[in-house]
Amino acid sequence: MKKTSTRLADGRELIYYDLRDDTVRDAVDRRPLERTVTTSEVRRDVLLGDSVAIASHRQGRIYHPPVDQCPLCPTTGDRLSEIPDSSYDVAVFENRFPSLAGDSGRCEVVCFTSDHDASFASLTEEQAALVLDAWTDRTSELSHLPSVEQVFCFENRGEEIGVTLGHPHGQIYAYPFTTPRTALMLRSLAAHKEATGGENLFDSVLERELAGERVVLEGEHWAAFVPYAAHWPYEVHLYPKRRVPDLLGLDEAARTEFPKVYLELLRRFDRIFGEGEPPTPYISAWHQAPFGTLEEFDGVSRDDFALHLELFTIRRTSGKLKFLAGSESGMSVFINDVPPERAAERLREVAS
Repeated sequence: MKKTSTRLADGRELIYYDLRDDTVRDAVDRRPLERTVTTSEVRRDVLLGDSVAIASHRQGRIYHPPVDQCPLCPTTGDRLSEIPDSSYDVAVFENRFPSLAGDSGRCEVVCFTSDHDASFASLTEEQAALVLDAWTDRTSELSHLPSVEQVFCFENRGEEIGVTLGHPHGQIYAYPFTTPRTALMLRSLAAHKEATGGENLFDSVLERELAGERVVLEGEHWAAFVPYAAHWPYEVHLYPKRRVPDLLGLDEAARTEFPKVYLELLRRFDRIFGEGEPPTPYISAWHQAPFGTLEEFDGVSRDDFALHLELFTIRRTSGKLKFLAGSESGMSVFINDVPPERAAERLREVAS
């Protein structure tokens, strides 16, 4: 992998990740852009104990542009985009309309390929491995920013999820705090460790799932399963078999096997609902240990946390979506119409 860092016309950082070491990236952003001005603010909800990002400048972000005006495609002739070069393998840049910025963190866009009509599932294993390298490198770089406590790499796919740009891409949020979902995991981890005299909860969950009926697929270094208490109609958790706290901890064997396993999962997701159905909308989310201190979680260290990926769709059956209505949105109590055992069985049925 070759990494090249440069700047866009308004001063935002752009990083190319290339498969070839001899690739030259010297294209200049020719757009007449002014410096980006953001109004991002993080406010603490004292009743719930969580945080909300207020980002009014995002109202003006690009919304479903025509294909020939896609800002994530490479620049061609006079059609100028966020990527000044005429092609790229993987490109990462600071979001022009970030939810978090400055002392409130940082947001980046990860373009998986220059092919507008592709998807992550259509990438080659070599291309997917390069995306993994980019995620890992960005996690490392962002973790060193003084305002950042947790790094979250994710992909939103499909208009049903709320995606406004059709080009295959994901995002990275670098939060200035430990996110509420991660905090819940850490509290459960601490409680289990105390109750069992030192047993690791993540290890126990993985061991139990691998011995059960909800395994979707298993490699030498990775395992994917539908969790016992799945919140979403089709939800898969992907774990490295050797517990590590973040992407930086993966060894070469796990990194080598990841593309094959992950691409197979994504392709199965597109076959869940049968032939002729539109691509399955999904969210793919990496869970990594925070980089800040964990003093509030008694007896827990970063090494106790288990890196894992959660992949789920909001489509519950052909033509129908799972909406977060009263119970889910009002009380955070999920109601799942698809039994996890049936979801796992279906995901095994659609193996390629």
